[in-house]
Amino acid sequence: MSAHTLLAESGCHLFTGCGFPAPGLNSFDFKPFLTIGGIEFTKSMLLAVICMVIVVGLFWLAFRKPKLVPGKMQLIGEIGYNFIARSIARDVIGKEGSKYVPFLTSIFFFVWIMNIMSVIPFAQFPSTSRFAYPVVLAFCVWVTYLYLTFKKNGFKGGVKNLVYIEGLPVFIRPLVILLEFIQNVITRPFTLAVRLWANMFAGHMLIVMFSAASWYLLTPSIMSAVAAGSFILAIVMTAFEVLIQFLQAYIFTLLTSIYIQGAIQEGH
Repeated sequence: MSAHTLLAESGCHLFTGCGFPAPGLNSFDFKPFLTIGGIEFTKSMLLAVICMVIVVGLFWLAFRKPKLVPGKMQLIGEIGYNFIARSIARDVIGKEGSKYVPFLTSIFFFVWIMNIMSVIPFAQFPSTSRFAYPVVLAFCVWVTYLYLTFKKNGFKGGVKNLVYIEGLPVFIRPLVILLEFIQNVITRPFTLAVRLWANMFAGHMLIVMFSAASWYLLTPSIMSAVAAGSFILAIVMTAFEVLIQFLQAYIFTLLTSIYIQGAIQEGH
């Protein structure tokens, strides 16, 4: 349960004798609302499923009966698809980028909508602020990256693509091979997941902090002015978070396309 919910239920304010319960990891933990076969379903899982249904439903409605003169839903779908195709896939990957547009579009909109849930009433939580979700997404990208690397270059060429750089002096090749292996095989999926998770975790924490402080300081005294300031900051941070939500989805998709481009190019 989040800190601002606890404050609202307990009636805790600045001059009631209770200390300010600063938001922490409890703001990201939710009690299971359903258990099936030993699997506990929480709010973050429900929101992730809802986001998946939204993405699938949006593009199904947009393209189930495509027309030469697009309707409203088809137009929305085409705008989203073309945005990824033109600004990411073809610019980064090149001519072969078209075949990866559906994959990149799915990633972008799934991540973006999960992020947006942070500012949607009653949802008010981004599933991507729980580390497991970015990890799974990064794992899917990592598997795709390795699969395309070996499919395009074969086993020997794939290994060369991952760890070898032409033209290096013999005495530093072992060190470079080790560093390239760590970078391409280990740190890439890790940093991809951490970047998304850390930004959404921090953003949600800031919004919860200022929202909780607004309620805690809201008393019939001069502190009401401070509460108003905290409330304004909560609104400002929410608006800023909307921008970050889009940028993180865009960056995640852009890096995915860079990895794909690196996988299908000839060994360097």
